Amino acid sequence: MRVLVLGAGGTGGYFGGRLAEAGADVTFLVRPKRAAKLAETGLVIKSPAGNASLTVKTVTADQLSGSWDLVILSCKAYDLAESIAAIAPAVGPTTMVLPILNALAHYDALDAAFGRERVVGGLCHIFATLGPEGEVLSLAPIHRLTFGERDGGTSPRTAAIAALCSGANFDSVHSGELMQDAWEKYVMLVTLAGMTCLMRADVGTIMATADGGAITRELFEECTKVAQAAGHAPRPAARDLALGIVTDPNSRQTASMLRDLEAGGRTEGEHIIGDMLRRARTRGVEAPLLRLAHCHLQAYEIRRKG
Repeated sequence: MRVLVLGAGGTGGYFGGRLAEAGADVTFLVRPKRAAKLAETGLVIKSPAGNASLTVKTVTADQLSGSWDLVILSCKAYDLAESIAAIAPAVGPTTMVLPILNALAHYDALDAAFGRERVVGGLCHIFATLGPEGEVLSLAPIHRLTFGERDGGTSPRTAAIAALCSGANFDSVHSGELMQDAWEKYVMLVTLAGMTCLMRADVGTIMATADGGAITRELFEECTKVAQAAGHAPRPAARDLALGIVTDPNSRQTASMLRDLEAGGRTEGEHIIGDMLRRARTRGVEAPLLRLAHCHLQAYEIRRKG
């Protein structure tokens, strides 16, 4: 299976690198500056699961040709239109496009560009970023890639992805309930991003305040009601796991959105918080804390743009 990975940042670099490490035929579609860096230093991964230094194949957009079996789409949501244009030459009649972006809003754009039949469901759980020398830094033990058919069940093509991932140094889940899994992550992510951005603090610090725990749970319940209205209420085990993550008094965790915000960069606020709020309004779910989180991120973007 020929695999094209869009981007070699924290997420794409990690999962694509682990696949390459296991012997898969992986090529990274990157910008010229990143291609030059990878040619110079290789792809370096530093992780609790083990470090790696890999010689990897790269291609830039102007060099891309032919169709690929699997395109793994790892980008920030605000780069989605540019990313769709970049991978388009690689998508043939039987290509699978596997997005591992946060949230759900990207599926409509991908379906419109490539046809729903080519877009497989995917999500990942990882806390990763690029270090100062361009190395991929995995910041926590969790490194899980989940994939499956969006209409439920499994298929020969998703089984082929499972076989590809079976020897790689990360956890992979061939899910028969992919969209349920995606909604469960979405509820957790919106709660984590909304709270850590609003409070400019990590989870443990928020929990140390008088009302941080209660407010976090209220935001979680708003998101849960949206998921329930969409037919994907979190299952008990997923609910307990998510609440444990967003209310852990000993956690130093923040959402990547807060890291982007504190760096003065663009955020995925519209794609993550804004889309959850739009889904709430469409379904008649009252969501005052979502409104507050969204307003906060919109105000930040207005100020950032001057």
